[in-house]
Amino acid sequence: MTMHTLVAIVEDHPGVLARVASLFRRRGFNIQSLAVGPTEMPGLSRMTIVVDGATVAVEQVRKQLAKIMEVIKVSDISRQRLVAKELALIKVRTTPTTRGEIIRAADVSGARIVDAAGDSITMEITEDSEKIDSLITLLRGFGIKEVARTGRVAMTRGAEAVLQAGAETGPARGRRRGPPAVPETYKERS
Repeated sequence: MTMHTLVAIVEDHPGVLARVASLFRRRGFNIQSLAVGPTEMPGLSRMTIVVDGATVAVEQVRKQLAKIMEVIKVSDISRQRLVAKELALIKVRTTPTTRGEIIRAADVSGARIVDAAGDSITMEITEDSEKIDSLITLLRGFGIKEVARTGRVAMTRGAEAVLQAGAETGPARGRRRGPPAVPETYKERS
């Protein structure tokens, strides 16, 4: 099995996330990471979905995702050169004797202290998943009180974008009722 990073540009409507997640559930995939947020275009959201699966099976899911009415475009960007990051907040137990060591561990790993209390330090790190995992492993010896992680967000390196200006809409767009959600200058290439 291989980790795949899928990026879907979807209409920002209630129920879209549920339909996407339901498709993965029906196909028996466990979503490892999911991040959703607004795009540069009003009314559209970007979903970054990390899933572990065989390439052929993930490609089938990608094609099925593209058939969902509100999905404008979906791409498997796993084999491309990526910028991929995740954010983690980590709260660690401290004592007067461990405080300095924890601060040094945060500094060396590129984490930033965002809160300090008498018996704990909370740090923020924005990095790839492996570096965050390494920091968490290092801090376990001090006693981690809490960890909160976002899902991975990713985009391809270079000038290419998932939704290119001047592109045409995909086949699912022909089923849409009412005006298209995507301005003509941002439609997907066929």
